Amino acid sequence: MKKILFMFALIMGVVSANAQIATENSNALDNISVGINAGASVPLDFSKPFDNVNPMVGVTVEKLFNPIFGLQLEGTTWLQDHNKSESFLWGIDESQTVSDKWFKAINVGLNSKFNLSNLFSGYKGKPRVFEVSAIGGLGALFYFGNGEFLTAKTGLDFAFNLGKSKASSLVISPAIYWNLSGNHFNEIHFNKNNAQFALMASYVYHFKNSNGTHHFKTYDVGAMISEIDRLNGALAECESREPQVVEKVVTTNVIVPTETQWVVEFAKGSAELTDYAKMTLNSIGDFVKVDVIGTASIEGNGDFNQKLSEQRAINVMKYLAERGVNVNSWEGKGVRFGKSTNRLAIITIAQ
Repeated sequence: MKKILFMFALIMGVVSANAQIATENSNALDNISVGINAGASVPLDFSKPFDNVNPMVGVTVEKLFNPIFGLQLEGTTWLQDHNKSESFLWGIDESQTVSDKWFKAINVGLNSKFNLSNLFSGYKGKPRVFEVSAIGGLGALFYFGNGEFLTAKTGLDFAFNLGKSKASSLVISPAIYWNLSGNHFNEIHFNKNNAQFALMASYVYHFKNSNGTHHFKTYDVGAMISEIDRLNGALAECESREPQVVEKVVTTNVIVPTETQWVVEFAKGSAELTDYAKMTLNSIGDFVKVDVIGTASIEGNGDFNQKLSEQRAINVMKYLAERGVNVNSWEGKGVRFGKSTNRLAIITIAQ
């Protein structure tokens, strides 16, 4: 009991340490991968292992629900080996069985997958080069000529994530396949005499997600909250005073404003200038040279937020240009972490 409580406290500590990092919600068809597997198995009791090597191939389809947990649908086939004088699979002696089939058994299973690397070390926004995951689940074995059985799988995945985008992985998977039902579902048990130790190598491809990457994106919630608080404080200060321009006339007759930055807000999902936004823009003196940056909040997908931020910058640029303000540059930044995370346009004096 103490060990269980210790493990629970350890996991909660890991989760708390990463509480400021949020993972984006994904669509139903995001974070799906397909793997092609090949390897071999021997009886778990290792009785005459060189005489009882069973070649195997398979396919896996995997869906990750977050960087730690996912489900894996597996189909594995044990191939027929006609050259062995003895052959044991799942505790059944099949040395006298004669078959012209290419395969002798198929196991279909649904497994849970827990990424231990992300669980204990946190997810950093993209997969590591090397990761370890625990695999476990139940399945059904269709043994041609010998019946059907309830099975279980327990094992590990050692994944080497390839390339800059980590779109594919090479996975080495040691695992144990258990025949839980023994002789046709008479009883449920874990027995090494009715189990196979398997070693598989897999090539896995991770399909591209709606966020433009092959994996989950993360957001630094702490930094976002701090930046929003700072901007809200600046907006509150602006709202507490009447819009005004303090100008100083110099000998060149160029008007130099004392303010160096203005911030205007937009409604959710809109690039239209509000009356208050126009009031703020009207406070910018004529003949001033400025840069304009449009931003968006975290709602919506990346492409929509980028286009919305660009349209906000364009609308501000056009309004200022009509007033005679010299707009040096304008651009849309989408969602800017560490700079701006709200529905804003930021106007600054050009350097």
